[in-house]
Amino acid sequence: MSTVSGDRPGPIKARPVRHPWRWVAIAVIAVLVAMMVSSFVTNEKWDFPFAFEIMQQTPVIQGLWAGTVLGTVGSMVLGVGLGIVLAVMRLSDNPVLRGVAFVYTWFFRAIPRYVLLALIGVGVGFLYSQISFGLPFGEQLAGAIGIDTTTFTFFTLDWNAFSSTIWAGILGLGLSEAAYMAEIARAGILSVDRGQTEAAQALGMPPGRTMRRIVLPQAMRVIVPPTGNETIAMVKDTSLLIAIPIINELFFQAYNFGQRGFKILPGMVAATLWYLVVCSILMVGQYYLERYFGRGFGAVPKKAKQELTKIGADH
Repeated sequence: MSTVSGDRPGPIKARPVRHPWRWVAIAVIAVLVAMMVSSFVTNEKWDFPFAFEIMQQTPVIQGLWAGTVLGTVGSMVLGVGLGIVLAVMRLSDNPVLRGVAFVYTWFFRAIPRYVLLALIGVGVGFLYSQISFGLPFGEQLAGAIGIDTTTFTFFTLDWNAFSSTIWAGILGLGLSEAAYMAEIARAGILSVDRGQTEAAQALGMPPGRTMRRIVLPQAMRVIVPPTGNETIAMVKDTSLLIAIPIINELFFQAYNFGQRGFKILPGMVAATLWYLVVCSILMVGQYYLERYFGRGFGAVPKKAKQELTKIGADH
């Protein structure tokens, strides 16, 4: 029989709670994994040697860098930059800015990216073979006063030539991504306590500097995780660039090599393996970014942790 000294109870003999279904789940998962590994090893139709050979082909490597990687980086830079601007507009006191930002996010979130890229690659070129940049109504003004109609035109873009480049794909994916990043950035900005902005205003800090130096650095803890997810999703969405059409892209080149060898599945496997490599690297980078911007939030200081450990040892 245990003895009790003062108000302290005696030793507690607790039994751990049993979880038999956990072992059942582990057994089921182990069987499924074994079946998958067996399929990879025994089914010759996978043809992994040919898939590894496709991965090393020069056009596939070029498609990886010039299509997938460059397309992802360019689209995310455009999407993040424009998304932050749209988020600030959505939170503005100006109803016109709020309305423009709302219409933009409504439109580009409602249009599938494949359809948007097809419109940029084919539709815009059908409507406007050449796009001129210059003085508004410059051609009409020049015609009215009897001078050359191109006098007030500063730059002319041949859209049909531009639409077949990676930059047209970056434009389409970036415009679409900006609508999603606007909502992500707006949620991050709203997560910062209003008192931070009021304190900065009380010190005489301009609104722009307050946003850059006070609000956005604190909002990054909320913005970074979904932005990392959007970046990983963008890597996969570059396979939609064929809608423009852009053939210098990873999936198209790998699939094309598979078709040439009358082995389509190894071509898909080669593209899948490259996507796994790129996305795995991005996931590691996302982890360190989240840890960097989340430092100090919800963490127990080292000294306080030592004190808690000491108190637990005393009891």
